[in-house]
Amino acid sequence: MITPSKTAIVTGGASGLGKAITRAFTEAGIFTIIIGRDREKLDAAREEFGDKCSYEAFDLTDTQQIPALVDSLEEKYGTLNILVNNAGIHLKKLALETTDEEFQTIIHTNQNVVFALSREVAKKMVKHGGGTILNISSMAAHYGIPQVIGYTAAKSAVEGMTRALTVEWAPKAIRVNAIAPGFIYSQMSAKALDNDPERKQKVFSRTPMGRMGQPEEVASAALFLVSDAASYITGVVLPVDGGNSIGF
Repeated sequence: MITPSKTAIVTGGASGLGKAITRAFTEAGIFTIIIGRDREKLDAAREEFGDKCSYEAFDLTDTQQIPALVDSLEEKYGTLNILVNNAGIHLKKLALETTDEEFQTIIHTNQNVVFALSREVAKKMVKHGGGTILNISSMAAHYGIPQVIGYTAAKSAVEGMTRALTVEWAPKAIRVNAIAPGFIYSQMSAKALDNDPERKQKVFSRTPMGRMGQPEEVASAALFLVSDAASYITGVVLPVDGGNSIGF
């Protein structure tokens, strides 16, 4: 699908969806650099994925240091072909009780960081003839979901940026796409639904495929969108949701 010479950055690549994407990439022969703050998790992921994986322990919320980070990654690993903006944080809280500080923290991590990192990596991609950027959005950008106002605002902005950057960077041979995962299985999501039978019934009743997705199914979509097989696809926000977004 992709030549082994490709190099990817996956933020938050040591756990959850990011780890599933890292696994799919390394198995496809893509050298993958994962970025995160938890050195213990990063170390474990590198041990698991072997010599096709490396990591950088870095706090991406320090956006002023992102240009220097990207410079160092290029110097250390060479051409950067792929960026997956996966890392993010979540806050479940009533909008009336969400403070400005809490709102801005969510916006900064899930939106500002995505732009800052994309801009700096894109500068390198332009120099080397192009590349591809994949943003991980959420169905929160498509639905009205209560108690996640900051997350919803940030993910909606990420989808807007995906389309705007597509138009601006396509002439520079940079493709920009996004994935909006639906209800994807994890121990945490399964426990949450099991503890809320009414919500669980609502989720499955409007999901035509009648089940939760697996992290590997999101990772497969990610691998396709960054691959040469998707060379004429850009500006897409792809729901990976078992039909939930069009279920009734």
